[in-house]
Amino acid sequence: MQPFVLYNSEQRKKVEFVPRKDGHIDIYVCGMTVYDYCHIGHARTVVAFDYIIRFLRSQGWKVQYIRNITDIDDKIIQRANERGESIGELTTKFIDAMNEDFAALGCVPPDQSPKATDYIDEMQNMIGTLVKNGTAYAANNGDVYFEVDKFKRYGRLSGRKLEDMQAGASDRVDVEVEKKHPFDFVLWKHAKPSEPFWNSPWGNGRPGWHIECSAMSTCCLGNHFDIHGGGGDLPFPHHENEIAQSEAATGEQYVNYWMHVGFVNVDGEKMSKSLGNFFTIRDVMQKFHPEVIRYFIMSSHYRSPINFSDTALKESKAALTRFYNAFKVFEQRYGMTVSESVEQTYIDRFNQVMRDDFNTAEALAVIFEVSRELNRAVKEEAENEARRYHATLRYLVDILGLVQHSVDNFLKSDIGQTALELSDAEIEGLIAARVDAKKAKDFAKADGVRQHLLDKGIVLEDTRQGTVWRRAD
Repeated sequence: MQPFVLYNSEQRKKVEFVPRKDGHIDIYVCGMTVYDYCHIGHARTVVAFDYIIRFLRSQGWKVQYIRNITDIDDKIIQRANERGESIGELTTKFIDAMNEDFAALGCVPPDQSPKATDYIDEMQNMIGTLVKNGTAYAANNGDVYFEVDKFKRYGRLSGRKLEDMQAGASDRVDVEVEKKHPFDFVLWKHAKPSEPFWNSPWGNGRPGWHIECSAMSTCCLGNHFDIHGGGGDLPFPHHENEIAQSEAATGEQYVNYWMHVGFVNVDGEKMSKSLGNFFTIRDVMQKFHPEVIRYFIMSSHYRSPINFSDTALKESKAALTRFYNAFKVFEQRYGMTVSESVEQTYIDRFNQVMRDDFNTAEALAVIFEVSRELNRAVKEEAENEARRYHATLRYLVDILGLVQHSVDNFLKSDIGQTALELSDAEIEGLIAARVDAKKAKDFAKADGVRQHLLDKGIVLEDTRQGTVWRRAD
């Protein structure tokens, strides 16, 4: 296994990764709060860690990947009440939808997907430890708070200083009278009438959001693990609070490396429901093939902001289609068999840029070079060379989870397209009529058939194996 570097958000620089256990990496990624369909921002985070983990595994690392599910939360309670459903019914529906969406995007399931409601005892144990060692306190209203003043390194991830945040805090923070400090955060929330609750030493209630991830991550990976990741909106307060309560409870360093994925912008503005520029994954998959969305996400470095637009997705479709067409040209000439020989130089270059903080933009540039060389070799009828480039292209796109559909299914996909007026059988009938016309040297009729199909949104391509068709771009 070759060393690699990643950007550690806590150190604010790229550093070489050093595993806690040789050859093994433990990763915890903050998952979804399941009260609605997942949006394109969720897609970016999950796809980014998917291709990161795929690459690490391709390098020989044994990766244990944990992504939690928050299935108890104020928003979940509110949504269930609005819909007249139980919380279990609501969360089950949206967990199933989440899994369907990420499977469509080509994401490998995590090794474990712990649900918050399955770890209530562990959360209470951690809260009890914090109360016992004096870093948390029970308020008169039944809430339990973490006392930030008791954790001297509070703010180290976000770079915020408690004394600076405290100045003018009354203007920015809803200061509850029960708190000792305006930035003390809740570990256990007392239950209001008609809300779901669990029994606890501090009365009936439910856990706060931050303690959920601390309990689930340490239960699944131990008190101290390698990498913690999530979206770019999580360093403060969520991850900052995770560090504080976890380290105060265990006395150990919580995480070695923090990774955060950049925001999704829409026409230059951060995506948000309040701005009306909010898109669920399902919304976008109505217009674009899910693998086009995946390609769009990895076309930019995972830490960079990415601008979401129909234009960007159309460009991604065109780029991804070039890969599919390269496979199509090869397979029409030489069949589906994959060579065992590869062009190692390109694989080495791909690995080099991916080992530099998972630079997929540069990795895709390498793959495009391979694709061009494959097309050239097929055109020049250099079979052995073509087979090596074909095997190389297949190896590299597999690592990134691209070109995972059959060539015909992708190129003929009707997602986001106007329905064709002609059935497959009618198209094949016209192709046969064109072949007959060419045999009879009636080239005007043959050209007329081609133009007729093009007018219907169908492109014909003549190959050594016969005429094939695809949808027009």
